[in-house]
Amino acid sequence: MKNLLFACLFIFAVSIQATAQDNSEFKKETVEFLHLTGAGAAFENAIDQIGGLVPEEKKADYRKEANGTLVGLYDKMADLYMTEFTQDEVKELVKFYNTDLGKKLAEKQLGLTQKAMMLGQSWGMEVQTVAQKYK
Repeated sequence: MKNLLFACLFIFAVSIQATAQDNSEFKKETVEFLHLTGAGAAFENAIDQIGGLVPEEKKADYRKEANGTLVGLYDKMADLYMTEFTQDEVKELVKFYNTDLGKKLAEKQLGLTQKAMMLGQSWGMEVQTVAQKYK
């Protein structure tokens, strides 16, 4: 009986360790995917904008500390993406972002998103005008 309990606990511990290793690899691949999408450029841009008021003599220290926060951000974002995509899907996304088309998309994504947001704001104002007619 004691041996059976020990065997069950051992199997359970091994399966948890294997899952943790699989999850670790999955997270690593997901973080790689996030880097490939061009997210890093957007974050660097945000760090520069937010640090615009930091005096020049303190900018290097500011950038070093601000860049240090990116590890935690990527970790949290990876967790988010891991709830929406399987490991196989992330592997496919990594493959795509390593193609010429994927690299082009990553390069253009931030600018396209910003322009799309402006289009969406203009459209929202247009729809607001339409709604006003029906009050």
